[in-house]
Amino acid sequence: MAGHSKWANIQHRKGRQDEKRQRIWTRVVREIMVAARTGGGDPSANPRLRLAIEKAKAANMPADTVKRNIDKATGNLEGVTYEEIRYEGYGIGGAAIIVDTMTDNRVRTVAEVRHAFSKHGGNMGTEGSVAFQFKHCGQLIFAPGTSEDKVMEVALDAGAEDVVTDDDGAIEVLTAPADFEAVKNALEAAGLTADMAEVTMRAENSIDLVADDAARMQKLIDVLEDLDDVQNVFHNASISE
Repeated sequence: MAGHSKWANIQHRKGRQDEKRQRIWTRVVREIMVAARTGGGDPSANPRLRLAIEKAKAANMPADTVKRNIDKATGNLEGVTYEEIRYEGYGIGGAAIIVDTMTDNRVRTVAEVRHAFSKHGGNMGTEGSVAFQFKHCGQLIFAPGTSEDKVMEVALDAGAEDVVTDDDGAIEVLTAPADFEAVKNALEAAGLTADMAEVTMRAENSIDLVADDAARMQKLIDVLEDLDDVQNVFHNASISE
């Protein structure tokens, strides 16, 4: 199956994440705490917690920091309780945006998210206003030049839903969220390590933005991502610099 060109946007996004590396620990800690609170503190029985711990290791978080936050979430230590809240809205050119947050103060969070949208050319929407344009799925992305046949064979045998070759040669493997870990492990066992691998909200269609519109959209995304309570920002804009 063929798809649109995404590689430049993926590399751009990874670069932005690297610039904000210092914020990653805060977000990973929250993810660990929510995962442990909702699914228990045993990683072997809690896939979401396993993925959060993987993120912590990738961010070089000490093991005792991980354990301490699991203990907080499961009641062994006193800690802050976070709740997950999703906001939806529109950016430049009608681009769809989903903002996932974890917060201990929903009044503060909604005010900050709404202000970011309104100040930078977007609009907050109601629940469900844009979510239908995204698919909750596991996504593994391989660089152009990776063997499509090998990726497809291993991924589909491991239970992937689809393998998409983008216009620029990047390869996407799509899975059900519950199958993400098994597919990822199978690909890595076959010597295929993805450049990006996550459970995400994948846009079903994209909106191309260029010049001033692209710059304004990127500014809105950056402002949203910089909010303390924001964990992830998903959008369907294809931004050309």
